[in-house]
Amino acid sequence: MFADNVLLVTIVAAFLIAVLIGPLFIPVLRRLKFGQAIREEGPQSHQKKAGTPTMGGTIILLALIFTVLKFANATIEVLFLMLVTIGYGLIGFLDDYIKIIKKRNLGLTAKQKFAGQILLAIGAYYLLHLMGHDTSLHLPGTPWNIELGVLYFPFLLFLLVGTTNAVNITDGLDGLLAGTGAIAFGAYAIIAWFSQNYDTAIFSASVVGAVLGFLVFNAHPARVFMGDTGSLALGGALAGIAIMTKTELLLAIIGGVFVVETLSVILQVVSFKTRGKRIFRMSPLHHHFELTGWSEWRVVVTFWLVGIFFAGLGVYLEVVTLR
Repeated sequence: MFADNVLLVTIVAAFLIAVLIGPLFIPVLRRLKFGQAIREEGPQSHQKKAGTPTMGGTIILLALIFTVLKFANATIEVLFLMLVTIGYGLIGFLDDYIKIIKKRNLGLTAKQKFAGQILLAIGAYYLLHLMGHDTSLHLPGTPWNIELGVLYFPFLLFLLVGTTNAVNITDGLDGLLAGTGAIAFGAYAIIAWFSQNYDTAIFSASVVGAVLGFLVFNAHPARVFMGDTGSLALGGALAGIAIMTKTELLLAIIGGVFVVETLSVILQVVSFKTRGKRIFRMSPLHHHFELTGWSEWRVVVTFWLVGIFFAGLGVYLEVVTLR
């Protein structure tokens, strides 16, 4: 099964499934009036996107599930990855659905969403415990490991909740998260393959193909948005893959774009509350560049290039250097 081209075949299969599902699914979302509400305080150029079908992350999830069932083995590792991906995707689906019903850009309350994310993280930890999962952390680019023991549980909570929210924050421009996500998952497909974690590699490749297929419809001007259904699912998948490959700390490098986006929000809030001044014209960071005069497409492509740099650095530290 694990021929040299299996990752490429997996990517192509997931891509084709997403491309085939898209034209069938998007008109249904439009007929159901599952349109996106746009933040009034956001860039005014985004107001014309109001009504664009959302919850398109369902396309990604369906393509991913079909491909994984076809190409990956039914292992407990794959079960774990499906749990965190579909689980966080369901939280996002509920959030999107409430937004649509209420016709506003707020779905679940912050407390409700956080509670769901925490409960799912606890379930993920229990499954890892049953697997006898290693509770140490590897320091990227070094032969050293740090044993966390019982502290691995709070770290896991931080990793899962932090990653899902960081990825969610990045989903703000046409094709931005789809492109940076495909790049990050591509890096993890390489890392998992070289570490002989083949089913995780196939899972990662499946996400790459599914997201690229979705990008066909999400590139500027977007015909569909992934919504929280897609962004939370991708965040859960990314954290899950980092856990399965024992590269939890490396995730901060491979997902560097998501880290920077999140830091821009944190710095903006802290600065405004402590000094009464904003650092950026608007956060997350991609909106700042828009408001300085960059076109949406220029911002997206620039962030893709930055994502390639971070992903390449992560692969180098993990695969090229000796562990």
